[in-house]
Amino acid sequence: PHFVIAVARKWGAGKPCVLRATIDSDILAQQIRSLNIEPPSEAFLINREGVLQTPSRNQGNLLEKSHVDVPPYSEQWVVREAGGSSGKTSILGYAYINSSPFILIIIKYPATSLANWFNLKRGLWLFLIFSMIVTVLIIMTMATYMVSRIREADSHRAMVLHKVEYQAKMASLGRMAAGVAHEINNPMAIINEKAGMLKDIATFKDDFSYKDKTLQLVDSILHSVERCSRITHRLLGFAKYIDVKIEAIDMDILVKEVIGFLEVEANYRNIEIKVDVLDDNIPTIKSDRGQLQQVLLNMLNNSLNALAESGRDGRILITLNSEGPDHVSVTIEDNGPGISKENLTHIFEPFYTTRSNGTGLGLSITYGIVEKLGGQIETKSEVGVGTSFKVTLPVKKQNSGSGS
Repeated sequence: PHFVIAVARKWGAGKPCVLRATIDSDILAQQIRSLNIEPPSEAFLINREGVLQTPSRNQGNLLEKSHVDVPPYSEQWVVREAGGSSGKTSILGYAYINSSPFILIIIKYPATSLANWFNLKRGLWLFLIFSMIVTVLIIMTMATYMVSRIREADSHRAMVLHKVEYQAKMASLGRMAAGVAHEINNPMAIINEKAGMLKDIATFKDDFSYKDKTLQLVDSILHSVERCSRITHRLLGFAKYIDVKIEAIDMDILVKEVIGFLEVEANYRNIEIKVDVLDDNIPTIKSDRGQLQQVLLNMLNNSLNALAESGRDGRILITLNSEGPDHVSVTIEDNGPGISKENLTHIFEPFYTTRSNGTGLGLSITYGIVEKLGGQIETKSEVGVGTSFKVTLPVKKQNSGSGS
């Protein structure tokens, strides 16, 4: 497909010239370009006289003499080192094409040949670094996740152990309270029987001396025995579980009953207890009277102790209010020393106390009872101003409410 037509003529004043034409030479150039030799390397064809038969980047123009010497004939590919025109060392490969006067020559420079290797090497290094970074990130993520899970498991385990320890201590307190109550109730029963017998003698004997005075003293003894019985019952209520007995409760009456238990102590410490009913139509709630008494006693005792430690005249305000048609709230507010923000988040934890003689059980038990009765308890406090506890109870106890 490649040949040359040349015509000799005399031109003008008889001056000889040659008209030369190459037919379809681009076919060979396309074949060479299909080798995809990247610059500065190149491939081209020459004939056996060294004339370029395809375009070349560095060896000259088409049909010009190539700068490369015509290599010796060989039936096989030959690759050898050669010096370039710019003084750079190059690698020359050539092959004689059978049944043609053409020689295929490929010239490559080592730096260019190694560029692909360097690119591959660089790519491998980048891939390795990227893989290491990704691996480290995955390891750190998994390690963080596992550590978080382990920390959660440890926290859950500590909480469970804490509850077990708390239940064990409560069981010990229950046994101790039962023993104390038994030791107190036995002599109280004897005192009650003897006082009753003395009252019968003074009542039915007409000539009994100092009858009125004796009956007054006996009634005082019987009242004190009844009070001791209530105290021992409350002592048992603090230390062991009491079955819930649902009944209709007037919160105003219940609050006043609880205040009656602490009225003597409050007067002794010069602490004023005041009740404020914000809503005249507070509904009667259905709940457990004994456990509500325990909740109010715990919170009032907490306020009394805080005011006693402050060393100043105190005031406790108990506010009753309706929280919509389905809830009633009781707020106990004092002007004591208050609780710091750091301690406020821990006051309902079992055995946590800031007092030197405290047990840390009162508020924890209170929180559990309120939850068991289906209510909620909120606390607000400011150091130097005072503390308030707000207990919100449902008018009708939900069956799903459970204590912890």
